[in-house]
Amino acid sequence: MTAIVGVPRETFPGERRVALTPRACETLIKAKLGIIVEHSAGLAAGFTDEEYAKRGVRLGTRAEVFAESGIIVQARSVGANPDHGRADVPLFRPGQVVIGFGDPLTSLREDLTLAQAGVSFFAMELVPRITRAQAMDALSSMASIAGYEAVLLAASALPKMFPMMMTAAGTITPAKVLVLGAGVAGLQAIATARRLGAVVSAYDLRSAVKEQIESLGAKFVVLDLDASAGEGQGGYAKAMDEAFYNRQRELLTEVLKEQDVVITTAAVPGRKAPILVTAQMAEAMAPGSVIVDIAAERGGNCELTRAGETIVHHGVTIIGPTNLPSSKAFHASQMYATNIVNLLKLLVKDGAVALNLEDEIIRESLVTHEGKVVQPRIVPLVEAPGAKPGEESAKS
Repeated sequence: MTAIVGVPRETFPGERRVALTPRACETLIKAKLGIIVEHSAGLAAGFTDEEYAKRGVRLGTRAEVFAESGIIVQARSVGANPDHGRADVPLFRPGQVVIGFGDPLTSLREDLTLAQAGVSFFAMELVPRITRAQAMDALSSMASIAGYEAVLLAASALPKMFPMMMTAAGTITPAKVLVLGAGVAGLQAIATARRLGAVVSAYDLRSAVKEQIESLGAKFVVLDLDASAGEGQGGYAKAMDEAFYNRQRELLTEVLKEQDVVITTAAVPGRKAPILVTAQMAEAMAPGSVIVDIAAERGGNCELTRAGETIVHHGVTIIGPTNLPSSKAFHASQMYATNIVNLLKLLVKDGAVALNLEDEIIRESLVTHEGKVVQPRIVPLVEAPGAKPGEESAKS
């Protein structure tokens, strides 16, 4: 029996992405999968129902999408959309596969709820960063958009122009931009700021990224710190102790004083974002300077950041954007849909779901299966006292 993939409309406030674009649906149909998309699911991203229909997609109600699909694909599953996503839980059925972002390391209540519903939930943020999984790495895809958009926000808020200009009224010096964290978002921020003409420098715990930073035309900031333990499993940043961060802040303060823009991108999966910029450090920056904190949703790298808000403190503008990929929903959906299609090619064989639990990609990204939480990093978390469905789990 041919597997049917369902695409419900996103219900998280302000979420404009769609999990599959019309072209991605066409690719899956050619691979002998059925597709059903909820009416208007792609409209906010710029994809009309007519475009889906032309590609051979069937359109239906939300109830029909959940009832008829063996696989549900979403940008935000219930863990990343707890308030509104909970309404979909009664629509799930045992054996169904659910794929999407789900904050699985912190949304323990929702992990248990999905296990109780009997679905096999794949969290896109847990796809391992290995060569074979690059085409499925949605976290990197979305981080790239966030890094790009963060620079545009900074350029718009800064009362200076980014590039150097030779004018009849004199020479305008270029803006100075510092990027903290040189992961995917940070590297994209560096590249974007350089394209706009800024003088860019960057700092990261991992000295191994020095070559990448310099290849983009930025200066690598060297601090007198032992950061040899700064890289964790799978290429993600690793949390350090508070003494390390205190010393790091002290040294960074002198660097920040010279900057017009600071873009912070440091995030540790499943943990609150480390404070890299204290209030005192922000106050040391010149009035008119801008801080864009990409880590705002995880508590922020700046002590003053308020998620979803822009504030001015001692003349410094601090922007705490949330869900940056959604602001570029058309291309974000294209990229995310490609990640989903490539994951589905791994999960579906000859038109039917076939989960090889020995496969590293499947094993690491599978959170719930056959009524249980099975992801090795999450099992001890949900077995801790208090992690029960119907009770609030502690979210960092």
